[in-house]
Amino acid sequence: MELERRTQWLRGVLDLCVLGVLAHRESYGYELIQSLHAAGLDGIQGGTLYPVLLRLQRGGQVAAHWREGGSGPARKYYRITPEGAETLRRSAADWESFAGGVSAILREVAAR
Repeated sequence: MELERRTQWLRGVLDLCVLGVLAHRESYGYELIQSLHAAGLDGIQGGTLYPVLLRLQRGGQVAAHWREGGSGPARKYYRITPEGAETLRRSAADWESFAGGVSAILREVAAR
């Protein structure tokens, strides 16, 4: 897949993907990156993720707290807030509708 196109797609949905991961459990930055990679979203670095987390935190969709590390430095853990869960619910439905339309068009083209 063309890297620039994939980067643009990811930029548009990374906040929703982060909220989706946090809907399962609270997590710290590196762990979030690992979860996103496991879901097939490769190439995400801290320089991409942390501004998204800060924006979500400032918007009240994510809360953060520091927790002592058992074998290392303290880590900043993030959790989804009720406002974030509502945003995720609404946006997931919007995404399904949008992606379904795009898929329908592309399936038609691929079938030719």
